[in-house]
Formats: sequence, structure tokens, C-alpha cells
Amino acid sequence: MEELTFPDVVAYAVPAFVGLIVLEMIISRITGRGRYETKDTFASLAMGLGNRIVSIIGGGALVYLVLNWVYQFRLVDSIPIAWWSVLICFVLDDLAYYWFHRIAHERRYFWASHIIHHSSQHYNLSTALRQTWTGKISFSFIFSLPLALIGFPPEMLFFVGGINLVYQFWIHTELIDRMGPFEWIFNTPSHHRVHHATNPKYLDANYAGTLIIWDRMFGTFVPEDREEKPRYGIVKNLTTFNPFMIALHEWIGIAKDVAGAKSFGEVMGYVFGPPGWSPDGSRMTSAKIKDRWVRVQGDTVGQDVRETPETAVQPAE
Repeated sequence: MEELTFPDVVAYAVPAFVGLIVLEMIISRITGRGRYETKDTFASLAMGLGNRIVSIIGGGALVYLVLNWVYQFRLVDSIPIAWWSVLICFVLDDLAYYWFHRIAHERRYFWASHIIHHSSQHYNLSTALRQTWTGKISFSFIFSLPLALIGFPPEMLFFVGGINLVYQFWIHTELIDRMGPFEWIFNTPSHHRVHHATNPKYLDANYAGTLIIWDRMFGTFVPEDREEKPRYGIVKNLTTFNPFMIALHEWIGIAKDVAGAKSFGEVMGYVFGPPGWSPDGSRMTSAKIKDRWVRVQGDTVGQDVRETPETAVQPAE
């Protein structure tokens, strides 16, 4: 079998990430477009650093071990290492990412890790580095297991996953406007601004990693409306820049809800139901927020739902 020599593209890209963040800060200061806040930026950088540390001290090894275990049962015994096999692997991995990303918004267990990436109220290149510390140990990588079962080597899966992650860095900016025909196929800053927005019109949309075609195929695509500026963050925004609270606050919320549950069904609802699920329906899920917005025919478009207690998706305690 050919020796696998796939590079760690994320590690190679880190200096470029830092340089581009500095460049965007300068451009934002000169033009007045985009916004940085010192505490928020440092919190995002801390989350990115923590994510890399978790990978180095064992998170990455855990993913590799599980993928390698599944790989021994592969259906195709020998997929050659060639440009076309890497391309096929990338496209299939991007499809797997779409479903991981979508389910991470629809099921609270996976949302508990993914919410970190949405917790900034700013949208700039530093936000791209605001990554989870718990994703790997909470087995979010299970969506890649079918690719290992098909016969794509774990090293190739790490490589294409890294390319996908690096691609998504540049789309976290307000400095780039619409991009014409390019955004018919690819994810762009405009598409991803919609994804990060808390406006009811934009909720549950644009889960793409690199290829926006998945959202167009599965009915989750929403274009950015020039008349409605995205509002960033989560439905109930954090009031802290403490990296540990950012990383763990939703897991703490789940633990508190489970501790107060009155039945096994409630436990399952709190853990695997949509974010905002509650036994009596008193909390607002994103689906309820969108439904209410539609029912009043857009009257709440200009209302900041994050500041309305009855629309809070996350529990107050």
C-alpha cells in the first residue's frame, strides 16, 4: 500500500489566519466596515487555541483510533491515493459535514459543542477560530464514520476535513459582499452571514461547509437580504468572555435540566430534543420563533428576539 503523506493543513494555515485577522482589523478601522471588540477577539482566540490543545493531547488520537477501527471493515479494500480519490472523498466529506452541521443545530447534545462557534455577537475572521473544546470527546466525528466504512483511509479523511475547515475561515467576514455566480455552488461570506444570524428570517439555514449545493438540494438555503442586516450571536447571548464558561455553559445547562427532569422522556428531550425544548413547551425553539414570525407576516422582523425573555432558546439558569 502507498505511504500516506497528507499534511496537517490546519497547522500550516495558522500563521495565515493570524495575519489575515490583523489585516481585517486594519481595514475595518480604516473603512468603518466590520467590527472588532478586544475582549471578544481574545475569547475567540482562546477558544481556537484550546481546540488545538484538545486535539494534540488526545482528541485527535481518539478520532483516528475510531476511524481506523471502522476502516478495517471497509467495503472497498483498496482506494488508490490519487487526485480523483481525494476529490471524491472531499465532496462526500463535505456532504457528511452538512448533515453533522444541520443536526448540530437541531439536536441539543451536538449543539452543546457547536454553540461555542455561534456565541460571539461579532462576525469577523476571529470568529472563525471560536471552536469547540468538546466536539471530539462528544463523538461529533461519527458523521465521518460511513466514509471510513466505504474505504477512505483515516489520513485522507483528516486531510479533506482540514481543507474544509481552512476554506471556512475566510467566509467569516463582513468586508466581502455578494460574489455573483461563484455563490451558486460555493459557500461565501454572504451565505455564512445568514447562517450566523439570529433574525427569525435567517434561522436554520445555510449549513454548508464548502459547497452550498447541499443547502439548495435539501431545502435549507436562504439568501442574504440587503434590507435585513444579520444580527449575530445566539438567541440568549452570553454575558461572559471566560473561555471555560463559553466552552461548557450549554453542557452545564443540560446537566441542570436533566437533574430536574421528572421522567426518562424528559431526560431524552432535554438531551436529544431541539435546543429550547421543554416538557411544557414554555421555551422557544428556533422552529417556534420562525413559525411565530411567519404567522405575524414579518411584523417581528425588526424585533431583536434575543432581548425578549419569552423567546429565549437557552434556559436562564
